[in-house]
Amino acid sequence: MVNVAKLAGVSLATVSKVVNGTAPVGAARLKRVQEAMAVLDYQPDDVARSLRTGRTKVVGMVVPDITNPFFPLVVCAAEQAAYEAGYSIILCNSNEDSEREQHNLKTLLARRVDGVLLACTDVSTAYESLAKRHFPIVFVDRTPLGLPVPSVTIDNIDAAYQATRHLIDLGHERIAMLTGNTRVSTHIGRLDGFRKGMQEKALPIRGDYLYTSAIRTESGYQGARALLALPEPPTAIICSNNRLLLGLMRAIRDTRVMCPGELSVVGFDVNVWTENFSPSVTAIAHPTSELGRQAIAMLLKRIRGEGTDAAETVLLKGELQVRESTGPCSRVHTLARV
Repeated sequence: MVNVAKLAGVSLATVSKVVNGTAPVGAARLKRVQEAMAVLDYQPDDVARSLRTGRTKVVGMVVPDITNPFFPLVVCAAEQAAYEAGYSIILCNSNEDSEREQHNLKTLLARRVDGVLLACTDVSTAYESLAKRHFPIVFVDRTPLGLPVPSVTIDNIDAAYQATRHLIDLGHERIAMLTGNTRVSTHIGRLDGFRKGMQEKALPIRGDYLYTSAIRTESGYQGARALLALPEPPTAIICSNNRLLLGLMRAIRDTRVMCPGELSVVGFDVNVWTENFSPSVTAIAHPTSELGRQAIAMLLKRIRGEGTDAAETVLLKGELQVRESTGPCSRVHTLARV
């Protein structure tokens, strides 16, 4: 900053005010400082500045699977909202591993981030450890089970209820659900919404129609093949994750089941897959952009010390988008496919 001050013909204190934004500077002096910084290609020392201000203007974000198309959409919206507020984001991928999640959090704390957005793993202990530090954290999409935590999530119960009622209204009674890890809050909510829709119409929830698996494409394929091979296969399947949906649609292709003639399908998350499958897939559209923006807004509020409620929550609604993969139940017994 000394060289900038000399070139601009101002005091070191004036340069500090411009760099750190700690006090207003007259237009003429501001212009001279900015021009001097440009000539010298001066870059402020963020580490030194953070030691003075107690803020790095950087937040961390940890997601469980960056290859899942849902999370990049949330990250992009969060990054834009952070940028508009003068913040940057460091992104980490836990790969659905709680130990790696802890490693990511330790790394972010070592980098002196001001707060963290976290889509947690199934056995996350992040909240307990960070709460002891009074460190700002907001959970996005996923939350740890049984704990009141600050969060921005989707109303998964309502979303799955919408999907179930849509199929029931089309005349389906033999409805199966292909779901992911039921220790993860999102899949628990979706299973609860499915149960709510079925019980409301006094329809049986058959144990052999509930297939729980890891959140992988191959797991979706194996689960779908198992459901389609039942002596009395379902006429409709709700798939609670887009990775599982990929496997389900491949199983439909391999077994040559007609969709929606013999089997109706509802998925979660609208993306390029759902719109370009043949048939295009009826799915719950999640407000991913709003999820990312609201999560950043809540986190910045907590960083400023304005959010103290441990159970502060924002619950966003999904929307059922009907496409070609759902149709009226034919009520003709479908032979099991192997």
